[in-house]
Amino acid sequence: MQNIRNIAIIAHVDHGKTTLVDKIIHASKLFDEHQHFDDLILDNNDLERERGITIVSKNVSVRYKDVKINIIDTPGHADFGGEVERVLKMADGVLLLVDAFEGAMPQTRFVLGKAIDLGLKPIVVVNKVDKENCRPDEVHEQVFDLMFNLGASEDQLDFVTLYGSSKQGWMSTDWKSKTDNIIPLLDAVVASIPPAPTLDGTPQMQVTSLDYSSFVGRIAIGRVHRGTLKEGANMSLVKRDGTIRKVKIKELHVFEGLGRNKVAEVSSGEICAVTGIEGFDIGDTLADAENPEGLAVISIDEPTMNMLFTINNSPFFGKEGKFVTSRHLRDRLFKETEKNLALRVKETDKEDTFLVYGRGILHLSVLIETMRREGFELQVGQPQVLFKEDDNGHRLEPIEHLVVDVPEETAGKVIELVTMRKGDLTIMEPKGDLQHLEFNIPARGLIGLRNNVLTATAGEAIMNHRFQSYESYKGVIPGRIAGSLISMDTGAGTAYTIDKMQDRGEFFVDPGEEVYAGQVIGEHTRPNDLTINIQKGKKLTNMRASGSDDNAKIVPKRQFSLEEAMEYIQKDEYLEVTPKSVRMRKILLDENERLRSAKKID
Repeated sequence: MQNIRNIAIIAHVDHGKTTLVDKIIHASKLFDEHQHFDDLILDNNDLERERGITIVSKNVSVRYKDVKINIIDTPGHADFGGEVERVLKMADGVLLLVDAFEGAMPQTRFVLGKAIDLGLKPIVVVNKVDKENCRPDEVHEQVFDLMFNLGASEDQLDFVTLYGSSKQGWMSTDWKSKTDNIIPLLDAVVASIPPAPTLDGTPQMQVTSLDYSSFVGRIAIGRVHRGTLKEGANMSLVKRDGTIRKVKIKELHVFEGLGRNKVAEVSSGEICAVTGIEGFDIGDTLADAENPEGLAVISIDEPTMNMLFTINNSPFFGKEGKFVTSRHLRDRLFKETEKNLALRVKETDKEDTFLVYGRGILHLSVLIETMRREGFELQVGQPQVLFKEDDNGHRLEPIEHLVVDVPEETAGKVIELVTMRKGDLTIMEPKGDLQHLEFNIPARGLIGLRNNVLTATAGEAIMNHRFQSYESYKGVIPGRIAGSLISMDTGAGTAYTIDKMQDRGEFFVDPGEEVYAGQVIGEHTRPNDLTINIQKGKKLTNMRASGSDDNAKIVPKRQFSLEEAMEYIQKDEYLEVTPKSVRMRKILLDENERLRSAKKID
C-alpha cells in the first residue's frame, strides 16, 4: 500500500491558496525544464482568472519522499460553500491559510468550522509575512482562539504552524528566519497529517465531484472509502434517496501531477475518477454489487436567496446570443444543478420562467456570467431573500455576519449606512491604520450596500460577509431612494439631447448607443420614474454659429458590473443579460401599461 496524504487547502478569499498550490507544484518539479506555466495553474477558467477567485474545487497530486500528497484547492467565498462541504469529505487534513495582516476572516471561520466538525487535522500557514504591518504572532493566537471557540479537539488544537510567503515561495517554522523554499511545509504535511487509512471490506466510494469528457461522458470523482475498486467490475449505485441501480466500471484513473493515470484497481484512501457509470449525482455511493451499503449523504447548507430567470423578450432579443429559447434555458439550468450542489431550480406556472435558489448574489452572478459567455440570452429579476416561519408562525429571515475594514475617517459613514439597514454593530477595534467593524445584518440589507459603502469610503472599504443564522424579521429596510430615467423611444441617443437632460439625473448610456422604449437609461434625481426622449436631434437651420454645435460636454456614463446591476434593479425591473450587453429595463415596456399597473397596486 503506497503512502497517501489527502489535504484540502482552505482560506478566506485572496489569502493566497491558489498561489501556494502553484509553488507546491513547482517545488515538486511536475513540469519538464522546457515547459512554461503561468501563475494560478489551477484557476483554469476565464472567470476565475479575471476575478482572482476560485469557484470550482480542483484536485492535483505531488510526490514527496515516496509519499503521494493529493491536494484539493477549495473556494474561499462562502457563496461557494457547497463546493467546500463536499470536497472536505475527501480529505484527512486541512492546510488553513491565514493572511499575516488580516488574520482569520469570516469565511475562514465558516470553512474551518466545517473541517473541524469532520474531525480533520489542521496545519496552520500564516501567509504574506512579507507584508507591511503584518502581525504573525497575534494572528497565530487568533487562530488558536477561533479553533477553541469552534469546539476543536485537543489533537486538532495541537497544530503545527508555518510562516512564509506563497508569492516569494518560502515557508519556515519561524517567521523571522526566511528560507528559500517551501520544503518545510511538505515536511509538516508528511509528519502531522495522518496517512489515508486502509479499510478492508466490500468496496465503497462516495461521488463528491463531477467531470465531463466529450469522449466518455460524465466522470465520477471521489475517494475510495473502503475496499478496492477494480476496472470492469460490476457494482451497485446507491442513490441519495436509497434506490439502487446496477452499474459497471469501465475505467479507473488516479490523479498524478496535473493529469490522470489509468490504473487497473484503486485501494481505499486514494482519490480516483471512474468512467462508464451513468445516472449518478453528487452524494451517491458506488458500492458492492451483492451487498450494497450507502455512505451518509453529504449535507449542504440551504440557499438563502432566489432570483427569477426568464427568456429574453426585449426588442433586441436574439441579436447577440445563440441560445434564446425557454428549452435552452431550462436544459442549461437543470444541467447546472447536477454539479452545483447549493443551487436549486424550481419551475413556475409559466413554462419560460424559473426560480433559481442560491447561496448569495456572487453564487448566482457567477452562473449568469458563465451562461452569457456560453452564448445565452436571458433576463433576471431582483434578488429576493428567502423567509421562513418558526413553530409559532413568526417570520424569520437570514442574518449575515458582516466584517468591514475601513480607514478611520470614514468609519462613521459605514456604521451609519449599515445601521440604516437594520445592522447591529458588535465589534469595533483598530487594526493597523484601519478600523475593524463587525455587524449582524439581515441578508436583505446587504443587497445594494456594497455600492453605497464604496462610494462613501472612496473605494477604500474591504467588505466580507457570511450567513450566520435565521432570526426574527427585523422590519422594513429602506430601498433605493432615486427613481429611474426610462427611454420613451427606440433608437440611438443623441449627444444634443443627453446634454440637455443632464440635470435630470445620471445616465447609464453614451450618445450613439442603441436603446429601446422601456429601457432604464439612467437614475433620476427624484424618487419617481421619469420617461424621457433622448433620440431627438437638434433642429438645424441654415445659419451657422462657429463652434456652438460641438460644445456638448457630457459626463461619462455610469458603468455597472453584473453584481452591481443585480443589486441595483427594483422590483418592477428586469436585468437583460446577453453575451455582449447588460441592460436594465422595466418589466412592462409600455408606459401606459406601467401607469395602469401602478393604479391597480394603489
